[in-house]
Amino acid sequence: MSIFAIADIHLSKNPGISKPMDIFGDRWIDHENRIENNWRELVHDEDTVIIPGDISWAMKLEDSIYDLNWISELPGKKVMLKGNHDLWWTGINRLNSMYEDNIRFLQYDSVTVEGVSICGTRGWITPDDDEFTEADEKIYRRELLRLESSLQAAECDEIIGFMHFPPVAKPMSFSGFQQLFEDYGVKQVYYGHIHGEEGFKRTIQGEYHGIEYHLISADYLNCKPVKIK
Repeated sequence: MSIFAIADIHLSKNPGISKPMDIFGDRWIDHENRIENNWRELVHDEDTVIIPGDISWAMKLEDSIYDLNWISELPGKKVMLKGNHDLWWTGINRLNSMYEDNIRFLQYDSVTVEGVSICGTRGWITPDDDEFTEADEKIYRRELLRLESSLQAAECDEIIGFMHFPPVAKPMSFSGFQQLFEDYGVKQVYYGHIHGEEGFKRTIQGEYHGIEYHLISADYLNCKPVKIK
Protein backbone atom coordinates (compact mmCIF):
# COMPACT_ATOMS: atom_id res chain seq x y z
CA MET A 1 0.00 0.00 0.00
CA SER A 2 1.58 3.23 -1.20
CA ILE A 3 0.91 6.96 -1.20
CA PHE A 4 1.21 8.87 -4.49
CA ALA A 5 0.74 12.54 -5.31
CA ILE A 6 0.15 14.79 -8.31
CA ALA A 7 -1.12 18.39 -8.46
CA ASP A 8 -2.59 20.61 -11.16
CA ILE A 9 -4.33 17.97 -13.25
CA HIS A 10 -6.56 20.72 -14.73
CA LEU A 11 -9.39 18.56 -16.04
CA SER A 12 -12.15 19.73 -18.38
CA LYS A 13 -14.21 16.58 -19.04
CA ASN A 14 -17.46 18.54 -19.08
CA PRO A 15 -18.49 18.82 -22.76
CA GLY A 16 -19.46 22.44 -22.14
CA ILE A 17 -15.97 23.39 -20.95
CA SER A 18 -13.06 23.65 -23.35
CA LYS A 19 -9.69 24.32 -21.72
CA PRO A 20 -6.93 22.81 -23.87
CA MET A 21 -3.77 22.80 -21.78
CA ASP A 22 -1.32 22.24 -24.63
CA ILE A 23 -1.34 25.99 -25.32
CA PHE A 24 0.98 26.12 -22.29
CA GLY A 25 3.64 23.90 -23.85
CA ASP A 26 4.52 20.40 -24.98
CA ARG A 27 4.44 18.98 -21.45
CA TRP A 28 0.64 19.44 -21.56
CA ILE A 29 -0.01 17.63 -24.85
CA ASP A 30 -2.74 14.98 -24.32
CA HIS A 31 -2.22 15.43 -20.58
CA GLU A 32 -5.51 13.89 -19.42
CA ASN A 33 -4.91 10.60 -21.23
CA ARG A 34 -1.30 10.51 -20.11
CA ILE A 35 -2.31 11.07 -16.48
CA GLU A 36 -4.89 8.28 -16.71
CA ASN A 37 -2.51 5.82 -18.36
CA ASN A 38 0.29 6.49 -15.88
CA TRP A 39 -2.13 6.41 -12.94
CA ARG A 40 -3.57 3.03 -13.96
CA GLU A 41 -0.09 1.63 -14.47
CA LEU A 42 1.22 2.75 -11.07
CA VAL A 43 -1.68 2.96 -8.62
CA HIS A 44 -3.57 0.00 -7.15
CA ASP A 45 -6.92 -0.02 -5.39
CA GLU A 46 -5.31 -0.21 -1.94
CA ASP A 47 -3.14 2.87 -2.62
CA THR A 48 -3.92 6.54 -1.97
CA VAL A 49 -3.32 9.52 -4.27
CA ILE A 50 -3.08 13.08 -2.94
CA ILE A 51 -4.18 15.84 -5.38
CA PRO A 52 -3.31 19.28 -3.94
CA GLY A 53 -5.32 21.63 -6.06
CA ASP A 54 -6.25 22.89 -9.51
CA ILE A 55 -8.29 19.79 -10.18
CA SER A 56 -11.12 20.97 -12.44
CA TRP A 57 -11.69 24.01 -14.66
CA ALA A 58 -15.40 23.99 -13.76
CA MET A 59 -16.84 27.11 -12.16
CA LYS A 60 -19.73 25.36 -10.38
CA LEU A 61 -19.90 22.11 -8.45
CA GLU A 62 -22.50 20.60 -10.78
CA ASP A 63 -20.18 21.25 -13.72
CA SER A 64 -17.22 19.60 -11.97
CA ILE A 65 -19.01 16.25 -11.62
CA TYR A 66 -17.63 15.01 -14.95
CA ASP A 67 -14.10 15.54 -13.65
CA LEU A 68 -14.73 14.26 -10.12
CA ASN A 69 -16.43 11.12 -11.44
CA TRP A 70 -13.48 10.51 -13.76
CA ILE A 71 -11.10 10.72 -10.81
CA SER A 72 -13.36 8.55 -8.66
CA GLU A 73 -13.21 5.75 -11.23
CA LEU A 74 -9.41 5.64 -11.20
CA PRO A 75 -7.68 3.12 -8.89
CA GLY A 76 -7.02 3.97 -5.28
CA LYS A 77 -8.48 6.32 -2.73
CA LYS A 78 -8.01 10.04 -3.28
CA VAL A 79 -7.41 13.01 -1.00
CA MET A 80 -7.95 16.45 -2.53
CA LEU A 81 -6.98 19.97 -1.47
CA LYS A 82 -8.29 23.15 -3.04
CA GLY A 83 -6.32 25.12 -5.63
CA ASN A 84 -6.72 28.72 -6.75
CA HIS A 85 -8.58 27.61 -9.91
CA ASP A 86 -11.00 25.29 -8.08
CA LEU A 87 -13.87 27.76 -8.04
CA TRP A 88 -16.37 24.87 -7.91
CA TRP A 89 -15.12 23.92 -4.41
CA THR A 90 -17.82 24.94 -1.95
CA GLY A 91 -19.24 23.47 1.25
CA ILE A 92 -16.77 20.92 2.65
CA ASN A 93 -19.49 18.82 4.28
CA ARG A 94 -21.39 18.57 1.01
CA LEU A 95 -18.23 17.61 -0.86
CA ASN A 96 -17.35 14.90 1.64
CA SER A 97 -20.81 13.38 1.37
CA MET A 98 -20.47 12.77 -2.38
CA TYR A 99 -17.99 9.91 -2.79
CA GLU A 100 -17.95 8.12 0.58
CA ASP A 101 -14.37 6.99 1.24
CA ASN A 102 -13.27 7.06 -2.42
CA ILE A 103 -12.56 10.81 -2.42
CA ARG A 104 -11.82 12.82 0.72
CA PHE A 105 -11.80 16.61 0.44
CA LEU A 106 -9.33 18.06 2.93
CA GLN A 107 -9.97 21.42 4.58
CA TYR A 108 -9.12 22.49 8.15
CA ASP A 109 -8.54 18.86 9.19
CA SER A 110 -6.21 15.94 8.50
CA VAL A 111 -6.49 12.47 7.00
CA THR A 112 -4.68 9.38 8.29
CA VAL A 113 -3.17 7.24 5.52
CA GLU A 114 -0.87 4.28 6.19
CA GLY A 115 -0.02 5.51 9.67
CA VAL A 116 0.78 9.02 8.41
CA SER A 117 -1.20 12.23 8.88
CA ILE A 118 -1.88 14.12 5.65
CA CYS A 119 -2.24 17.83 6.46
CA GLY A 120 -2.38 20.97 4.39
CA THR A 121 -4.18 23.91 2.88
CA ARG A 122 -4.41 25.81 -0.40
CA GLY A 123 -1.92 28.48 0.66
CA TRP A 124 -1.38 31.81 -1.11
CA ILE A 125 1.41 34.03 -2.33
CA THR A 126 3.77 34.95 0.51
CA PRO A 127 5.09 38.33 1.74
CA ASP A 128 8.42 37.87 -0.10
CA ASP A 129 6.59 37.90 -3.44
CA ASP A 130 7.27 41.14 -5.33
CA GLU A 131 3.55 41.51 -6.12
CA PHE A 132 2.30 40.91 -2.56
CA THR A 133 -0.40 43.43 -1.56
CA GLU A 134 -2.47 44.36 1.47
CA ALA A 135 -5.32 42.28 0.06
CA ASP A 136 -2.97 39.31 -0.21
CA GLU A 137 -1.98 39.77 3.43
CA LYS A 138 -5.55 39.00 4.56
CA ILE A 139 -5.73 35.81 2.50
CA TYR A 140 -2.24 34.77 3.58
CA ARG A 141 -3.16 35.13 7.26
CA ARG A 142 -6.37 33.15 6.75
CA GLU A 143 -4.46 30.35 5.06
CA LEU A 144 -1.98 30.23 7.92
CA LEU A 145 -4.90 29.63 10.29
CA ARG A 146 -6.24 26.90 8.02
CA LEU A 147 -2.88 25.18 7.88
CA GLU A 148 -2.47 25.29 11.64
CA SER A 149 -5.98 23.85 12.11
CA SER A 150 -5.02 20.98 9.83
CA LEU A 151 -1.73 20.36 11.64
CA GLN A 152 -3.46 20.45 15.02
CA ALA A 153 -5.83 17.73 13.78
CA ALA A 154 -2.96 15.33 12.99
CA GLU A 155 -3.29 12.02 14.81
CA CYS A 156 0.07 10.48 13.86
CA ASP A 157 3.65 11.27 14.81
CA GLU A 158 4.62 11.46 11.14
CA ILE A 159 3.01 14.29 9.19
CA ILE A 160 3.31 14.94 5.46
CA GLY A 161 2.43 18.49 4.45
CA PHE A 162 0.64 19.54 1.27
CA MET A 163 -0.14 22.92 -0.24
CA HIS A 164 -1.31 24.07 -3.63
CA PHE A 165 0.85 27.20 -3.66
CA PRO A 166 4.56 26.88 -2.87
CA PRO A 167 5.21 27.64 0.81
CA VAL A 168 7.46 30.57 -0.11
CA ALA A 169 7.94 32.68 -3.25
CA LYS A 170 11.75 32.81 -3.16
CA PRO A 171 13.69 29.78 -1.93
CA MET A 172 16.05 31.77 0.27
CA SER A 173 13.19 33.63 1.99
CA PHE A 174 11.06 32.24 4.83
CA SER A 175 7.29 32.26 5.39
CA GLY A 176 4.74 31.58 8.07
CA PHE A 177 3.82 28.36 6.27
CA GLN A 178 7.37 27.09 6.67
CA GLN A 179 7.39 28.12 10.32
CA LEU A 180 4.23 26.13 10.99
CA PHE A 181 5.63 23.05 9.27
CA GLU A 182 8.74 23.36 11.44
CA ASP A 183 6.72 23.90 14.62
CA TYR A 184 4.76 20.69 14.02
CA GLY A 185 7.75 18.54 13.08
CA VAL A 186 6.89 18.09 9.40
CA LYS A 187 9.81 16.72 7.37
CA GLN A 188 8.25 16.46 3.88
CA VAL A 189 6.16 19.10 2.07
CA TYR A 190 4.65 18.75 -1.41
CA TYR A 191 3.08 21.50 -3.51
CA GLY A 192 1.98 22.42 -7.05
CA HIS A 193 0.97 25.66 -8.83
CA ILE A 194 4.37 26.26 -10.47
CA HIS A 195 4.56 25.64 -14.22
CA GLY A 196 7.08 25.98 -17.04
CA GLU A 197 10.81 25.49 -17.21
CA GLU A 198 11.63 28.93 -15.79
CA GLY A 199 9.22 28.43 -12.91
CA PHE A 200 10.73 25.03 -12.14
CA LYS A 201 14.18 26.59 -11.82
CA ARG A 202 13.09 29.36 -9.44
CA THR A 203 10.89 27.48 -6.97
CA ILE A 204 11.87 25.89 -3.67
CA GLN A 205 13.13 22.31 -4.01
CA GLY A 206 15.21 20.17 -1.68
CA GLU A 207 16.05 20.64 1.99
CA TYR A 208 15.60 23.97 3.73
CA HIS A 209 15.71 24.31 7.53
CA GLY A 210 15.44 20.53 7.92
CA ILE A 211 12.38 20.10 5.67
CA GLU A 212 12.37 18.57 2.19
CA TYR A 213 10.24 20.51 -0.32
CA HIS A 214 8.95 18.88 -3.52
CA LEU A 215 7.18 20.33 -6.56
CA ILE A 216 4.52 17.95 -7.92
CA SER A 217 2.63 19.91 -10.57
CA ALA A 218 1.49 17.61 -13.38
CA ASP A 219 3.69 19.19 -16.05
CA TYR A 220 6.76 18.99 -13.80
CA LEU A 221 6.03 15.27 -13.21
CA ASN A 222 5.37 14.68 -16.93
CA CYS A 223 1.81 13.65 -15.98
CA LYS A 224 3.02 10.74 -13.82
CA PRO A 225 1.93 10.47 -10.17
CA VAL A 226 4.97 10.26 -7.90
CA LYS A 227 5.23 7.74 -5.09
CA ILE A 228 5.97 9.58 -1.84
CA LYS A 229 5.70 6.70 0.66
